[in-house]
Amino acid sequence: MIRRKEPDSRARALRAVNAALEKKAKDLVVLKVQEISAFADYFIICSGTSDRQVRAIAASIQETLSMADIRPLGVEGEAAGQWVLMDYDDVIIHIFLEQVRTFYDLERLWSEAPRMDVPDETVVLKTLSKEL
Repeated sequence: MIRRKEPDSRARALRAVNAALEKKAKDLVVLKVQEISAFADYFIICSGTSDRQVRAIAASIQETLSMADIRPLGVEGEAAGQWVLMDYDDVIIHIFLEQVRTFYDLERLWSEAPRMDVPDETVVLKTLSKEL
């Protein structure tokens, strides 16, 4: 299978963020881990209020990126809907059930990374912040 890449990881991250926003992802955060990680440029972390919403967010991201001929290297946790991990090469997406996210607190583990918080009322994000 040939996998076409977006021109850069920033564009792929923005595409994934907007797909998550379509399903009303909560507390969406984008971390630029490029300078402190050897395996990724961006982490996208968001929450759903139910396992059904967590799965819907993951499905929206997969469908949106797939339409651009971008396929994940791997997806874990879809069946349970508690924590879905999606690996899109240099963009890693974490979709949590709210209480599971609080328990693991990934943002604290990656607190040195430049961060962009996306307000819950955002419908479409036109660009990532300049710091990212």
